[in-house]
Amino acid sequence: MARKANGGNAPHGYFDAATAAPMHPVAREALLAALDDGWADPTKLYAPARRAAQLLDAARDAIADCLGARADEVVFCASGSHAAAVAIEGARLGRIAVGDVVVHSAVEHSAVLRAAQQGASVEVAVDLLGRVDTDALAAAVRTPGVAVAAVQSANHEVGTVQPIAAAYDACTAANVALYVDAAQTIPWEPLPDTWSIASASAVKWGGPAGVGVLAVRRGVRWQRPWPVDRTDPWTVSLPIAVAAAAGLRSVRADAATEATRLSALVDRIRAAVAATVPDVEVVGDPVDRVPHIVTFSCLYADGEAMLHALDRHGFAVSSGSACTASTLRPSHVLAAMGVLTHGNIRVSLHPGVRDEDVTRFLAVLPTVVADIRAEAGVSDL
Repeated sequence: MARKANGGNAPHGYFDAATAAPMHPVAREALLAALDDGWADPTKLYAPARRAAQLLDAARDAIADCLGARADEVVFCASGSHAAAVAIEGARLGRIAVGDVVVHSAVEHSAVLRAAQQGASVEVAVDLLGRVDTDALAAAVRTPGVAVAAVQSANHEVGTVQPIAAAYDACTAANVALYVDAAQTIPWEPLPDTWSIASASAVKWGGPAGVGVLAVRRGVRWQRPWPVDRTDPWTVSLPIAVAAAAGLRSVRADAATEATRLSALVDRIRAAVAATVPDVEVVGDPVDRVPHIVTFSCLYADGEAMLHALDRHGFAVSSGSACTASTLRPSHVLAAMGVLTHGNIRVSLHPGVRDEDVTRFLAVLPTVVADIRAEAGVSDL
């Protein structure tokens, strides 16, 4: 049986934290405690219900603090993807008198793209590093009928940090709200105070699955996309909301130390892959990036075959698009960047990853790639 990572429930070699980080021990403890203490309906007036309401309010306060928002600006949703859909739909409804066009970067999460494409949308190009063209964004939001612009805080596939402050300035000048999908940065740092609507997902920071958070600044033109006589129809269960908040607070307490350590491991992976694997392209910004993500593409090597081969060696990674791999289409992120889409592997580290886990991965990888190329009849590169 595979050994477990320190402080978590993932096996050593689990390198897919950008999809779902292993549950933080504090989140698990909070979940179990809340199952015993927070089972009552928090809308009632008797003592167990008041206790449940206190727990829910404390969870919302903690998450709002980590987001840099007010507690009354935060709503719990069923997932990060659900929060993204609600963010876009609510912004469209809030600006319906102006228009329903969504301006978005070409590398947004697939949940954001699906929501944007439910109506009129305008895509803004990115550069080779995956960074949005802010001049093109500024021009796009100035056109008539724009309801909201969507620019993620950092890309979920290649790790590149986006110029949120510049995007916000462009949107503010055009009187357009900026929606920021902050899923990949919230575990590491608060958002800059340059957003109108923001969302995140608990599973990205080691909280339980099934919890998304949405924050809408007071004064932003946004309308709840559900009947006004229903307070919060998609509120998650109280115990997992409490666990999500406890996990985020604990992760953020150690974020500076872990970010430095994991960033050094990512630098090591970037350098070693480029040096030991022929015909490889390491993508994304090497400096202005989140600390835990590195992506590379190997020419003449099938990404799915690489994923399965690495799995046999005990490594869990992503291949192709992090969110649409089941479609068997090339990553829309890599395609928009204009980089190699074939043989793509994304490694994303969590705080339980050890230095020796990375050492073993880097020892295995060149042979895995060489074997897959040889099976395909491509060798001696």
